[in-house]
Amino acid sequence: MKYLSILFFLLSLSACEDPMKKQLATVDLTHDWENRKLNTNMPDSLLTKGSTYLPVYSEIYQQNKSFTFNLTTTVSIRNISLKDTIYIYKADYYDTYGTRIMQYLDHPVYVQPMETIEIVVDEEDKGGGTGANFVFDWATKKNKLEPLFEAVMISTAGQQGLSFTTRGVRKK
Repeated sequence: MKYLSILFFLLSLSACEDPMKKQLATVDLTHDWENRKLNTNMPDSLLTKGSTYLPVYSEIYQQNKSFTFNLTTTVSIRNISLKDTIYIYKADYYDTYGTRIMQYLDHPVYVQPMETIEIVVDEEDKGGGTGANFVFDWATKKNKLEPLFEAVMISTAGQQGLSFTTRGVRKK
């Protein structure tokens, strides 16, 4: 009887849905730019401004230059500060030839301390090509941590899986 009640207890725990998982699943940061609109103008004298280049890949070559493998790209814009907000002024996507194909922002947005916001380029979207990239313009309060920009490219087809990452480089 004791084992039966323990088994019942364990089964009831596994049947409970984690409310945090449900909450997280409803947050779509890839399309939340309007809710992140920066409503105040900080004087430039209080800010350090920068620009970061991030290489990404919509597709990569396989076997030879005639065949490509499509990739899903997740771009992470990470605020690595424990207490300071960062500001993103531009998030532009360029193709292999340097042509801007997408402008994600038409107004500055904020990223709270330790928060990550994301841009996802779908696997079917080959517009960026094999040499796609992003350019981000950003600002922090003077002498504070700079944002971190990373991308994860992934695809699976049949039994083949491929993934790799890239990291942004601050432009001088």
